[in-house]
Amino acid sequence: MSQEAVPEQAAVPAQPKGLLQQMEELMAALNADLSQLDADLSAPRPAPTEDADSA
Repeated sequence: MSQEAVPEQAAVPAQPKGLLQQMEELMAALNADLSQLDADLSAPRPAPTEDADSA
């Protein structure tokens, strides 16, 4: 298939985003993901001795 056969995006914003704005949005999303991961890893976990007793 050639690129000519690929349709253009239907929902094109009136003003295309600049590269800086795209990077800022990606960094904000990445920071949110990393914050959630940090919260997940910092959450208290059950004691590992429970698994050792059942084995």
